[in-house]
Amino acid sequence: MNTSTADKGTFVIYTLDKRRFVLPLSYLSNYIFQELFKMSEEEFGISSSDPIVIPCDSRLMDYIVSLVKLGMSVELEKALLNSVIRSSCSISTFDRRGQTSQHLLLCGY
Repeated sequence: MNTSTADKGTFVIYTLDKRRFVLPLSYLSNYIFQELFKMSEEEFGISSSDPIVIPCDSRLMDYIVSLVKLGMSVELEKALLNSVIRSSCSISTFDRRGQTSQHLLLCGY
């Protein structure tokens, strides 16, 4: 993992497949990121020297980031997080064509 520092106003996380995400600090106020950090702490613990690893793959993190950019509601964040927990943040929430599963889409309504 590339553990170089983040630019001012951003933070860095990694996914289970070792992809690096540099995100704006404003994302830290989103419920879903707060909960993902808690899940990371529960699964991997806290270390001042190791990078933060979020317990999901990069494909799902891309999806989460895209929804945060769109300004999803807290209710949608909670529904998505429930889907993440049920799927253990795995790529299994996506079908072979790269489309989100019907289960995940239903959480958005």
